[in-house]
Amino acid sequence: MKALVTGATGFVGSHLAEALLARGDEVRILARSGSRPLPPGLAAAVAFPGDYRDPASLARAVSGTDAVFHVGGLITAPDDAAYEAANVFPTQALLEACVAAAPDLKRFVYVSSISATGPSLAEGVLLDETAPLRPVSGYGRSKAAAEGVVRSFSGRVAWTIIRPPNVLGPRQKELYTSMNLIAKRIKPLIGNGRPQTSVISIWDLVRAMILLAEHPAAADRTYFVVSGRPVAWREIADAVAAELGVRRVYLPVPYAVQCAVGAVSEAVGRIRHRPALLTREEVAMTRKYYWNYDDSLIRRELGFQPKDDMSAAIHKTVAWYAERGLVRIR
Repeated sequence: MKALVTGATGFVGSHLAEALLARGDEVRILARSGSRPLPPGLAAAVAFPGDYRDPASLARAVSGTDAVFHVGGLITAPDDAAYEAANVFPTQALLEACVAAAPDLKRFVYVSSISATGPSLAEGVLLDETAPLRPVSGYGRSKAAAEGVVRSFSGRVAWTIIRPPNVLGPRQKELYTSMNLIAKRIKPLIGNGRPQTSVISIWDLVRAMILLAEHPAAADRTYFVVSGRPVAWREIADAVAAELGVRRVYLPVPYAVQCAVGAVSEAVGRIRHRPALLTREEVAMTRKYYWNYDDSLIRRELGFQPKDDMSAAIHKTVAWYAERGLVRIR
């Protein structure tokens, strides 16, 4: 297919674009001014200079495409207005370009988030696609609003929304940061020790996204996609430690210390007028909420089956970094 990918310099977008190229698809990248350089694996992609405030540039990028994957956006921003500017307005602009310049578009795939739905109410409760949207963060509110924009184009654009949970794989910044800390025998005590989060491997997520672009039954539908049972945040850290061969952690980082680090990070962000690297809200959300979801719908309607559970995803991720000399396995 001929596909446009936004956010191709980011974690999910880069893996998606690489997978499309590996299939022999024609891949276009929306190259915004100031974007990071493309990963080496995307050398065969065609860059289309564009700006969400320039309708003509978006029209050129989407013209003649079979699928548009809107992956780009911000996960961290200083306030709700910044989230809206980064996540809601671009979605509207891109859809308007599709209506104007891509009459043969087969699918607009919007990558939303479990944050748009909000957390499940208690341990053991799995939310499905019928759950009301109750986001608890600025990011979640912006993703929920962007979903509303996508649905407003029903009848003009064939869309599909996917809500990934926490995604595990190479280039995921927080996971790589944790990996380096654990390699130094430092282990943040994240969460409450209970199964608090659904996960998906980047490889399974990319497979699901491509399926949504091609399957006729996916049009105008919203799907969760997860890998098996919910896991504890500390299970992920333990799996990383096991893959690295780290058998003993000398410096566990308790919750109170993480909150203090978040407060300092927020203050530095305000001074520098940049998003904080870590916020107290983010620390709290990993402790008091349950981010657990049911993906029966995508399995039942489209026959999708994830291949990687959490352990397999961590194994493949550590191996990827080790092959490139970015981590050392003891």
